[in-house]
Amino acid sequence: MPAGAGRSRHLHRQLRAAILDGRLATGTPLPSTRALAADLGVARNTVATAYDLLVAEGYVLPRRRARPVVATLPARHGPTPPPAGGEHRLAPFWRTPFHAAGALPPAARPDFRLGVPDHRHFPHALWRRLTARALRQLARQPFAYPPSEGLPELRAAIAGHVAFARAVACDADAVVVTSGAQQAFDLLARLLVTPGTTRVAVEEPGYPPLRAAFAAAGARLVPVPVDGEGLVVARLPDDVRVVSVTPSHQSPTGTVLSQRRRMALLAFARERNAVVIEDDYDGEFRFGGRPLDALQTLDREGRVFYVGTFSKSLFPALRKGFVVAPAWARAPLAAAKHCADAHSDAPTQAVLAAFIRDGHLARHVRRMQALYAARRAALLEGLAALSPWLLPIPSEAGLHLAAQLRDPAQEAALLGLLREHAPGAQSCAEYALAPLPRPAVVFGYGAIEVDAIRAGLTALAAALRARLPPR
Repeated sequence: MPAGAGRSRHLHRQLRAAILDGRLATGTPLPSTRALAADLGVARNTVATAYDLLVAEGYVLPRRRARPVVATLPARHGPTPPPAGGEHRLAPFWRTPFHAAGALPPAARPDFRLGVPDHRHFPHALWRRLTARALRQLARQPFAYPPSEGLPELRAAIAGHVAFARAVACDADAVVVTSGAQQAFDLLARLLVTPGTTRVAVEEPGYPPLRAAFAAAGARLVPVPVDGEGLVVARLPDDVRVVSVTPSHQSPTGTVLSQRRRMALLAFARERNAVVIEDDYDGEFRFGGRPLDALQTLDREGRVFYVGTFSKSLFPALRKGFVVAPAWARAPLAAAKHCADAHSDAPTQAVLAAFIRDGHLARHVRRMQALYAARRAALLEGLAALSPWLLPIPSEAGLHLAAQLRDPAQEAALLGLLREHAPGAQSCAEYALAPLPRPAVVFGYGAIEVDAIRAGLTALAAALRARLPPR
């Protein structure tokens, strides 16, 4: 810093630039003259002189017996705008992203949104105790980088859990822990897609973030319709090499892939040398009879990647998912994981491993299933009252139900009333790449109580009778 009076001028210019650039926001207290002088190694008078100049120019407001604060300015110089045409430096896919990023804020009141479990019945106190225990254990160990594929104890716990809950045959070596199911899709896209060449079949309608992961990897997406038996396997083109499917609870229609189509899909994969990505995102919650075997369970040739997540059974912010991979793909998948983020965080992995191993996950799922069953029954009851307008699509699992519109011409009016009386419910068109031949809407019941379900659907029925009288 310059000597003498130049130091005050130099400090004054630095502070003024920070205020004009917005780095020092309106109302921000400046450091005391004594503290700033000590930090900079200058005389206190040097700082006081700089402050006096800022006060005289109106950039800073003095306060009696308190530190001065940054004043409100009529106009600030904004950041330097980016150069024109800067977006052309991006890879082509990211200039117009296939799926825009966006957080899902907490609902102001209970609503019918999809994919959100109920936080009020989660064992928070137990989770805190397990977290404290995991951190104490971590404090006794040298710092290290955990394995890319996940902590051994969590991989073993996941293998035991999916074997018990979903009859998925695997051991710990087959499991790769990911940051939610979305990272699993991203890693599989990196692993399986040759950009511009590989054709990937996706359900239509289907889960948009999965499509985005494969599109970003350069896949050529092939939408394949779904009906009352799930993915229409007969419509798969011969040159498809990856098939993504949600067989236990189709996203978003809720249908179950029938047994005959499961066998047909595995036969297609065998005959075309293709692989299948089985997304079992909320298969733990079942409300019908015995579930059909997972595709991974039926697979005898190592062609199925089974993807699971704890976002629905526990909570989304946990960000823990997993892939059960065929033997030939385990090492490459672990290498892709290492390339993406090296490893998932060890403390949370340790907590989750204990939560599963000690039986807390199974107990929590049983407890929540009873709550969700009551909500599902209330939703079906409400949809029955809406039968002149909506026809429920049969579903025996998961945390949402879909219903088709009886009259497609009423779609716009019905969706408007839906936003007013059943907030959070969505049109299945939001999950489709092209207009659907039969419009449908979908209601989540993970985060809404029975009384709120009944009240919302009763109000919706009254509004529909007034606006769209049954024919």
